[in-house]
Amino acid sequence: MTVTPSDVDRLRRCVDLAREALDDGDEPFGSTLVAADGTELFADRNRVSGGDATQHPEFAIARWAATNLTPAQRASSTVYTSGEHCAMCSAAHAWVGLGRIVYAASTEQLGAWLLEWDAPAAPVAPLSIRQVAPGVPVDGPVDEFADALKALHRARVTRDAG
Repeated sequence: MTVTPSDVDRLRRCVDLAREALDDGDEPFGSTLVAADGTELFADRNRVSGGDATQHPEFAIARWAATNLTPAQRASSTVYTSGEHCAMCSAAHAWVGLGRIVYAASTEQLGAWLLEWDAPAAPVAPLSIRQVAPGVPVDGPVDEFADALKALHRARVTRDAG
């Protein structure tokens, strides 16, 4: 599937949520869940600064969807996210039966940025969604968001190092 102008608008919202997370002292990630009719059902941002490293917005979406949507509604929904799902979130997405994922920046991009800044790597292998959940339709990265997301992650690395 191709990324549409509507997808880009949804990703812009995710980048705003990522900025909100960073401004609140968290890691810059934001995600939304959108129904087949285009209604935003759920939105969240990273909340790992409280000490629970599983508080990713994509994981929150999976938990919310499992409780609040039918299997058919989950399958027809789309998750938009500022950064490609980690392995934990990819697995949760697949287990819950959510539909398409559209992400702005890839795990590969984030890994390259962290390496460039000599920042510590994540404690989990940097697997792509396609490796963890091969049956899920995925689109991304979307190049127009690379500079903005790189700047957000750079600000986080700089903040955490200082």
